[in-house]
Amino acid sequence: MMISLLLSLLIPLAAQSYLNPTDCNDIYMSGSGQNGVYTIYPAGPTSPVQVFCDMSMDGGESSGKWTVIQSRSDGSVNFHRKWDEYKRGFGSAAGEYWIGLETMYLLTKSRKYELRVDMGDFEGKKVYAQYSSFTVGSESEGYPLTLGSFTDGGAGDSLTHHSGQKFTTLDKDHDLNEGNCGRVYYGGFWYNNCHWTNPNGIYAWGVSAYGVGINWRTWKDFTYSLKTITMKIRPAAS
Repeated sequence: MMISLLLSLLIPLAAQSYLNPTDCNDIYMSGSGQNGVYTIYPAGPTSPVQVFCDMSMDGGESSGKWTVIQSRSDGSVNFHRKWDEYKRGFGSAAGEYWIGLETMYLLTKSRKYELRVDMGDFEGKKVYAQYSSFTVGSESEGYPLTLGSFTDGGAGDSLTHHSGQKFTTLDKDHDLNEGNCGRVYYGGFWYNNCHWTNPNGIYAWGVSAYGVGINWRTWKDFTYSLKTITMKIRPAAS
């Protein structure tokens, strides 16, 4: 009798969480196992955000499913934008987009996530970098980035250099450089002084001007702009 009562209380709560999924892992748990665009609700039913969900099984079936927070693939979206746009998010979840700093903050303040960065060049090679934790602070703090330990998937570690930094855009300078790294390198990011990676830089086709392309220093250095780069998060194993 007691077990039946507990189940009757818990099942509606679980069903409600799947009706308003927080992330792609919730969507997967509700029975949707296909890659594609879905709606998540990082702050409850009044906060819909469209995202691309990567439901791949890499890392084992017990691993969570990936919520894509940033994607570059063809240069169709301009990423040289102001603070408010980086806060809200922009682009299309079916293609190139940025999920938004506020959404990243809402997601990572309530659940522990790991980060994977997938990237590819114009010669067909693909590599990745993975981090055991990924957290973005509040806007009042400057949306600072905090990363955990690094696992190499062939790309090397170009992102730990940015851990601990606040976010910088062309109209809001939080970096450690005397100038504004967002203006100099045509993007918005957790710039240091200035970057080892520039995922939101200018989309180019391979060889590019120093530092302004989609660079990943430890793989392709500063004068090669990647063909694709995707940042995605999933619940970290407890």
